[in-house]
Amino acid sequence: MTTYYRDGEAWVTSSGIRLNGRNYALAELRQVWHRAGRRSWRTVANRGVLGLAMLLPIVVGVLGVGIALVAHASLGVTAGLVGGGILVGLAAVPLADLLLDRVDRSYDRGSRPREIWGRTRHGDVLLLRTADAARFGRIYRALQRALEPTEVTRR
Repeated sequence: MTTYYRDGEAWVTSSGIRLNGRNYALAELRQVWHRAGRRSWRTVANRGVLGLAMLLPIVVGVLGVGIALVAHASLGVTAGLVGGGILVGLAAVPLADLLLDRVDRSYDRGSRPREIWGRTRHGDVLLLRTADAARFGRIYRALQRALEPTEVTRR
């Protein structure tokens, strides 16, 4: 028996699968397919907020430099505004790194739930429903590999 995927809740082997607490023999599955659920606009909006949060220090820095150049202030005030604007703009670098990591994790999880369905002699069965896009992809690919005919069965 070959194990193609295994985690705490899912197990895909060459002889069968265990998903949602139920066991299925591979021979029992006549057809397997997947569906994507409705998009979570909250997740999309959170990504947009993270993007704005990355740009905010840069905008504030540019505004500080712009005000310093437009305002007819003393040399010390102008230098302070330009220096402050540059420092605030540079503060965006470590902040952007942290926020980009959160955006990456958001894309790994996905913005919509995904489902794996199977057809048995008893009807269509929901095998798995998850919002984690990366985990869904690993499980679905493992299921595809398990269902591929082997060289032994082709002879």
